[in-house]
Amino acid sequence: MKRILRLTLPWLSLIIIGVIAYALRYGLVESPDVAHLCDTMKSLECTARHATVMGFILAPLRMSATYSYQMGIYGWAALAAAVLALSWKKPFAAWLAAATGLVAVILYCFAPGAFALLVGCLRLVRLQSNGAAPLDHHRTGGREIHAKP
Repeated sequence: MKRILRLTLPWLSLIIIGVIAYALRYGLVESPDVAHLCDTMKSLECTARHATVMGFILAPLRMSATYSYQMGIYGWAALAAAVLALSWKKPFAAWLAAATGLVAVILYCFAPGAFALLVGCLRLVRLQSNGAAPLDHHRTGGREIHAKP
């Protein structure tokens, strides 16, 4: 039971983080009711909405004098976590890359978020499999010759 919990807990927590990020996006950022509320008065919801929006608006990546890519803080955090997962081969680093990538994808930082989510999930699966190679379903394991029917 302990092994099953250790293997499923990171994936279940990623689902919970995704639900929270979706609630943040659709409940605060894109909600017209909250937007109208923030036009008339200040509240804790307005402060959280403003902080969330500033996270994906800030920190553009300037590629040249004429082109810049709006990546946001969430994208930079996801890229940093992906680099950490690639260099530090621990399940927590892989989970962190997947979690920050998921949040970045949901909160409008698509390219770096997708990269970090992919790196984190693949690294987490690899670490959870203990480095075992995939099974070859076409061979029985040895170099046996089988007669064709």
